[in-house]
Amino acid sequence: MQPLEGVDGVFTEMRRLYTASRVPGTRIYGERLVESKGTEYREWNPARSKLAAYLANGGREVPIRSDSRVLYLGASSGTTPSHVSDIVTDGMVYCIEFAPRMFRELVNNCGPRTNMMPLLADATKPTDYRFALEHADIVYEDVAQKGQADILADNMDAFGAEYGMVAVKARSEDVAESPKVVFKKAEERLRERGLKILDSRSLEPFEDSHQMIVVRR
Repeated sequence: MQPLEGVDGVFTEMRRLYTASRVPGTRIYGERLVESKGTEYREWNPARSKLAAYLANGGREVPIRSDSRVLYLGASSGTTPSHVSDIVTDGMVYCIEFAPRMFRELVNNCGPRTNMMPLLADATKPTDYRFALEHADIVYEDVAQKGQADILADNMDAFGAEYGMVAVKARSEDVAESPKVVFKKAEERLRERGLKILDSRSLEPFEDSHQMIVVRR
């Protein structure tokens, strides 16, 4: 098991991705568990996680560190947030989810992970969860609705985050427009909001019509 060059807390073996499990013996989504030199690792499946897909496609602009405070928008049941939880050993992952059914699963998956906080809230209304945190180092967004660039920028502004990552889903923005055009417009909007594009990368073949955009103030 070797550290993935350029990315904190992520490991690789035989081209597979792993994180060191914060809760050994526990699976979130049926992932493969591997032990190496006394440490248990969880396989990070790029077909089940947009962040893993970004890494599998060569993306290395992942500004998540061991002590990061991550605001995760669109946490769903907690698949990708659980791997982020493995990475931020001394940090915190604030998990925003709007759908009640997915939130119930998220709460269960957060249970043994003391650095994950589930919050039932709307990502378009950051003031609704300001009670839970004052500052975030990075905002990560996976929200399938219109205005994804502004949702990221609004949350970065609200919590003073230096970095942001957004998995833009073209079909959620405009089903009739070419995905390339949608992604270009998202980049332009992020620049209009005063953000610098660090990377913009397709998530295919793992996710159709998706682009990961990484930004910094």
